[in-house]
Amino acid sequence: MNERILSKRLRQIANYLPEKANFADIGSDHAYLPCFVCSQDKNATAIAGEINEGPYRSAERNVAALHLTDQVKVIKGDGLAVLNNQDVDQVVIAGMGGTLIRTILMQGKDKLTNVKRIIAQPNVDAYAVREWFYNNNYHLIAEEIIKEDGHIYEILIADKEVTTPIYDEKQLRASLLFGPYLLKENSVVFQEKWESEKNKLERVVKQMHQAKEIDYEKIKQFQYEIELIEEVLNHD
Repeated sequence: MNERILSKRLRQIANYLPEKANFADIGSDHAYLPCFVCSQDKNATAIAGEINEGPYRSAERNVAALHLTDQVKVIKGDGLAVLNNQDVDQVVIAGMGGTLIRTILMQGKDKLTNVKRIIAQPNVDAYAVREWFYNNNYHLIAEEIIKEDGHIYEILIADKEVTTPIYDEKQLRASLLFGPYLLKENSVVFQEKWESEKNKLERVVKQMHQAKEIDYEKIKQFQYEIELIEEVLNHD
């Protein structure tokens, strides 16, 4: 597998899969991640789950072309439904919105009984994924934030049944919104993301004040988020 075909974000995800990984890539698209991992590690096995016919067929062709049919199963199905009668240790869900990832995890929760690690890469709304982890016995052990082709991506790695930290209400809100590891690292990319988010929220609040019917409760919520972001940007 030519490493150049794999995006920076997928290579970063691959770094968090252990040797001899036994994983499912949900919404696998062309099965690039399973093919890459299994090409690098002959003891790794993967399920490439994909609901859409075009990418599903493309995934089958890619796996066959690389002679990986013994290691990678391509299964057509919706979300974690592809894990019916399939036992995996890790699940990857990458390249979709955080609320959709949360829905996939909620709807397929019964398929996660033996899953030790979930790696999620939400394009937006990472808060929703962190909140699901926090409420469902998966604890963040690492996070990454990267910039690629003008887009900023967050990668969340959570393991099962690790002691969950205790936060007060404000700490919990900040941890879920910003990510505890990303918050601590406070990188240049992290600062760029939240400067942009603050500007967006300020524009939204300004527009809401000009509406015929003003939703003061929503404005209050957004202003609270703006204050949290300002604290983080100012290192308070």
